[in-house]
Amino acid sequence: MTCRNRIHLAALLLVSLASRDASAASLDYVDVSPAQPVIPQRVFQIDSFGATADGKTLNTGAFKRAMSAVEKAGGGMLVVPAGVYLTEAFDVCSGVNLHLDAGATILFSPRETLLDHDYELHPLLFGKNVHDVTISGAGTINGSGEAWWGEANESYRTRSPLAPRPLMVVFRNCQRIRVEGVTLTHSPTYNLTTDFCQDVSVVGITIYNPALDNAKDDGIDPLRVQQALVKEYAYDAHNTDGIDPGGCQRVLIDHCHIDTGDDCIAVSGGERKGTFTKDVLVTDCTFVHGHGCSIGSGTNGGVSNMRVRRCTFDGTKAGIHLKSARDRGGVVEHLDFSDLTMTNVGEAVLITSYYDQIDIHIYYRPYLKKFSIDLANGGHDKAQPVTDTTPYWRDITIRNVTATCIWEAGMVLGLPEAPADHITFEHVHIQAPEGFRINYANDVTLRDMVVRTERGPSLIVGDSVTGLKK
Repeated sequence: MTCRNRIHLAALLLVSLASRDASAASLDYVDVSPAQPVIPQRVFQIDSFGATADGKTLNTGAFKRAMSAVEKAGGGMLVVPAGVYLTEAFDVCSGVNLHLDAGATILFSPRETLLDHDYELHPLLFGKNVHDVTISGAGTINGSGEAWWGEANESYRTRSPLAPRPLMVVFRNCQRIRVEGVTLTHSPTYNLTTDFCQDVSVVGITIYNPALDNAKDDGIDPLRVQQALVKEYAYDAHNTDGIDPGGCQRVLIDHCHIDTGDDCIAVSGGERKGTFTKDVLVTDCTFVHGHGCSIGSGTNGGVSNMRVRRCTFDGTKAGIHLKSARDRGGVVEHLDFSDLTMTNVGEAVLITSYYDQIDIHIYYRPYLKKFSIDLANGGHDKAQPVTDTTPYWRDITIRNVTATCIWEAGMVLGLPEAPADHITFEHVHIQAPEGFRINYANDVTLRDMVVRTERGPSLIVGDSVTGLKK
C-alpha cells in the first residue's frame, strides 16, 4: 500500500500566488565544471608487481611497489584485472589512474590498520597532498565492513562510545580528483571522503552498504522495510556515509546511485575556522535508504553555492537534510534544490539548528524530550550569544519537488539569535501523515506549496516566524 493510498486528506494547505517563471525565482547558478586530472599515457599492470588475484594472498606489497613505480615514472594508469585482490591499507600517488577492470575487486583486509595522526585509523585507500588522481573502471572496492559493523551496532544499542573504524577512500589536501564508474561497498564507515580538496568529480559510481540485509529475499514487504529504516533506525551498517566533501571547492557529483546506512551525501564546511565549501553540483543521482542529501552536521567554515537537481529519493530518512548546532555552525547560503522526486521518505525537508536535540532524535518520537517537541511545534528557546560557531541558514530555494512521507512533511527551525532567513518554496507538493513546521525563521516564501496531511494542520508556524509570504 502506498503512502498516497493511506492518506485521508484530512487537511489541505494550498498556498499560491500568481504564476511566475521558475527560472526568475531561482538564483543565477552556473554548472560546476571541476578541472580534470591529467594522467600520462603509460600503463602499468598490477600483476607485474607480484599481485595474486585469489582473494586470499595479501597484495599490500604489490600495490605499494606499483604506486612507487608509477610515481617514479611521472604517472600513468595502474590496471587491476579481473579477480579478487586482498590487501591492507595503501596510499595513492600523484598522476595515477587506478583502473579496476570489470570483475576486479580490491578487498581490504579486516585485520589491523595503521594509526594515523589525522584519522586515528589510517584510511584503507588514502591520498594526501597529491594531485591528478583518478579511480576508474567497472570494478569494486570492498572495505570488509562486516568485520567492524557488529561492534558499532552494539555501541548504538547500549549508547556507549563508538569503537574506532577506518574510513575507506579518503583524499585530503588534494587537487584534481576524479572517481568514476566503480562500486564502493561494505565500507567500515564513510565510503568516499574529500577533505580540503579542489576540483573533485564523482561520476557514475555505485555505493552500497546494506540496510537490513536479512530482509532482501525473504518476502518482506518493501514498504514495510522502508518504514522500519525510517522510523526505527534499523541499519546493519551505521555511519556509512556515501560521499562526504568537506572544505572543498568545485565539486561535481553526477549520476551516482547511493544506498547506505547514513547520509547519502554529507557536505560540511571543513569543520574548522577558515575553511569552507563552495561551488557544489549534485545532479541526476538516486538515493536509496540512508539519510538523504545533507549539509552538516559540521558547518564550521561555511558552505556556499550548492545546487542539487534532478535527483530521486526512495526510502531515505529525509530528502533535503540541512543540520547543525550551536557548537558546530557556520554560514550556509546560496543553495538551490530543484526537480526532486521523493517516495516514502521520513520527511521531505529538514532544516534545523538543533541537531543534537531534535534532528538526531527526530525519528525516535517516543524518546523526544518535551523541549524538542515544543520547539518543533512553535515553542520558544532562550537566545544565546552569537559566536563563531553559530549556524546560519540563508538564501535557500526549494522548487519543483514532489514527495510522499512516512512521518511528517518537514521542518524549518533556525535559532532565536540566528533565524533561518530568505527560504523559498516554489511548486512543492508533499503528502504526509503530519504537517510542515516552521519556527525561528524570517522571510519565508510559500509559492504553490501544497501539503496534504492525514491528521492535524498542514502548516504549523510559530510566532517567532516573521515575513511569511503566501
